Amino acid sequence: MESYDVKSEVTDKFSLRGRVFNKIREDILSGKYKEHEELKEVAIGEELGVSRTPVREAFRQLELEGLIKIIPNKGAYVTGITTKDVQDIYMIRSLLEGLCARWATEHITPEQMDEMEENVYLAEFHASKGHLDQMAELDNRFHEILYEACDSKMLEHLLKDFHAYVLRVRKKTLASEQRSNASNNEHRKIMEAIKAKDADLADQVAHQHMINAYENMIKNGLCDTYDAPDNMPSKE
Repeated sequence: MESYDVKSEVTDKFSLRGRVFNKIREDILSGKYKEHEELKEVAIGEELGVSRTPVREAFRQLELEGLIKIIPNKGAYVTGITTKDVQDIYMIRSLLEGLCARWATEHITPEQMDEMEENVYLAEFHASKGHLDQMAELDNRFHEILYEACDSKMLEHLLKDFHAYVLRVRKKTLASEQRSNASNNEHRKIMEAIKAKDADLADQVAHQHMINAYENMIKNGLCDTYDAPDNMPSKE
């Protein structure tokens, strides 16, 4: 297994404990650790180049987020994201992204507006060339700009977390050229509504964007990505 030295990652944003937590959470959400798989403190500590203490602290935080379950005298097991969780996340996101777009009509800066417009134009260019990887990157950045533009750190934090939680299924969704193009057209509508400072329309199209994304997942069976047999050890 390739070693990842979390201590070598230079950032002022997170403590060592925070970086360990974020790396393990990223590995859970990306599918590296499967649902019901046991997470071992020693093995993860060695992989990340840290002691067991920050790993143990990260486990506690991951349990609070519902991503793992710690069973006394047995270990820590991945609960991950289920199909029901994906449905809940998209229904919640549909409301919050609508609110985010509404607030963005009031608070977006000229620089953010310029970047959002450029993002949409670049995505259209890459769509015409069939560059799906670049479109996926631009899709992620579009939502980051939107979240930052609402000028609410609380809402931004919530939406970025939800965005990360469905990383695996989003990658598969955007691998479809048809959905990728439709998604960017919806981004254009959101961008134009925000630019026009039409709060009601921005709310409506951002809300519908999330509903469309979820319906596309259901139509293509992509939520099956999160299904797994129930074999987690019991507390007995």
